[in-house]
Amino acid sequence: MAMAYIGLGSNLGNREGCLREAIQRLRQLPGTTVLRVSRFYETAPVGGPPQGEFLNAALAIETTLAPEPLLAELQRIEAALGRVRDVKWGPRTIDLDILLYDDLVLDTPTLKIPHPLMHERMFVLDPLAEIAPDLVHPILEKPVAELREEISKR
Repeated sequence: MAMAYIGLGSNLGNREGCLREAIQRLRQLPGTTVLRVSRFYETAPVGGPPQGEFLNAALAIETTLAPEPLLAELQRIEAALGRVRDVKWGPRTIDLDILLYDDLVLDTPTLKIPHPLMHERMFVLDPLAEIAPDLVHPILEKPVAELREEISKR
């Protein structure tokens, strides 16, 4: 079993309902157990066109799914919950990102682990630090809580 950390975000429609439904669907993935879920954080959008506030969260899972099949399942859940990919960093009903997967470093055309911008985004680090403050970023070799502290001082 691998440990993976998933970032969740929503800023269209019933944001809280969408996050809760995504978490429920993640609980139903074969070979996957949701271990921890952060509280929901209201955050301002970063980049992209003008848009509404996000609700963000993070969760920890144990899974038998390899990274690429896990990504495919996350994208299937996004599509089922109405995610449309028409504008980069645009508004969305749901966004599910693999933040970390064990201590794997992966860079393919379809998937980058760790998530390449996670260490620069408070909306990722706040919920992730809540559920796994001592988790170490495999490239930066710093705990999530330390990364969060560094960005909060900027």
